[in-house]
Amino acid sequence: MQEFFTQTLGLSENAFSFVVLPLLIFIARICDVSINTVRIIYMLGDRRVTATILGFFEAFIWLMAIRQIFQHLDNWLCYVAYPGGFAMGVLVGMMVEERLAYGKVIVRIITRKDIREFVSFLNQNRFRFTQVDAEGPDGPENLVFTVLERERLDELLNKLKEILPTAFYTIEKVKAAEESGELPEARRGQKVFTWLRGVVRN
Repeated sequence: MQEFFTQTLGLSENAFSFVVLPLLIFIARICDVSINTVRIIYMLGDRRVTATILGFFEAFIWLMAIRQIFQHLDNWLCYVAYPGGFAMGVLVGMMVEERLAYGKVIVRIITRKDIREFVSFLNQNRFRFTQVDAEGPDGPENLVFTVLERERLDELLNKLKEILPTAFYTIEKVKAAEESGELPEARRGQKVFTWLRGVVRN
């Protein structure tokens, strides 16, 4: 790599060592940490092929970065660029994750106000929901559960704040949501793990 920048592009060795190399390591760390964040999201969402491909590129970029560091152990800027790129990669990964809006979430809404207008909005926009009459420390309350795609979360929350601005709500990620009432079949990997655990105990 150094020969490409110094001989082909004509950069001086000092320019490569103190500018180009730390910058490349910084960018590489941003890329591999961001990919790691997205890979975990897809892995938890059972997107095996996508998570596997992302894992390959994540490991490849990391290997290239660490290789350059070991080849330039006397360059202190590399030791700054490496953790700096990691920290920035965490931030970039979180921003990418928010943009992807992948998966489903469950929203729990609790309010003592009249929810008929909000329920009408849910019906008109085809949100699946369950309404429950509940009892709180201050008396009767309305409890609404709804599971929706993350990309529609802003739409729901904007309307909720418009109709029921004082409502209390919580949001949690959902790994899987099925229409069928049947229990999902256990994965083969889980069966193997259970078998191994039994062997260890015996």
